[in-house]
Amino acid sequence: MKKVMIIGATSAIAEATARIFAKRGDALFLFARDQERLAVIANDLKIRGARDVYTGLYDALEQQDMANFEGALKQLDGIDILLVAHGVLPDQKVCEASVDDTLRAFDINGTSVLAILTYFANIFEAQKKGSIAVISSVAGDRGRQSNYVYGAAKGAVSIFLQGLRHRLVKSGVQVLTVKPGFVDTPMTAAFDKGALWAQPEQIAKLVVKALDQKKSVVYTPGFWGVIMLIIRSIPDWIFHKTRL
Repeated sequence: MKKVMIIGATSAIAEATARIFAKRGDALFLFARDQERLAVIANDLKIRGARDVYTGLYDALEQQDMANFEGALKQLDGIDILLVAHGVLPDQKVCEASVDDTLRAFDINGTSVLAILTYFANIFEAQKKGSIAVISSVAGDRGRQSNYVYGAAKGAVSIFLQGLRHRLVKSGVQVLTVKPGFVDTPMTAAFDKGALWAQPEQIAKLVVKALDQKKSVVYTPGFWGVIMLIIRSIPDWIFHKTRL
């Protein structure tokens, strides 16, 4: 039995991942900003076999201190796995026209994640064990005109995780960067879906597998690693002629 904390627990990927932990009999502490939705998910996870399920409120734009997390750690009686999965997909055009919207998107997808990781890194380093997993994105691999505000935040998270992994490896702590491609979730409901799209349950299985295998970075599904290698390798003079 592991003690798992999930921040952004009402996201589709996080909920699907929590179901796998519940089936294993793990104890879960779920954080999100929608208390009603949290309660529904918590009840479902108990039915699925979770040993214990606790919930707490977290808003990436409003929470400036870590007091809620400190209390949760005491209630959970420690931590083995931290999964950070909150975020929003901003409208790129709206962000281009608004400094406030750009900063809001970056705060939710980037700055708030760095704050959480800074706090929990010290806890994991002190206990010299455990796993930290964060949902980043393939969008952070290269800036593209279609979503560079979102991509910049995810890119910052991915680089931060690289440095954190380098720091914590000597303490025996796993730091996993999860880079999903297109995922069919409520956040992407307005998009046309095609062959490259995955379901949250598929991503969840890959996240848990990567945690079990102590991986550092995982593209989900794996073919996105090849796609992004190609995109990163395109010279600027060619890339700037594309509409990616």
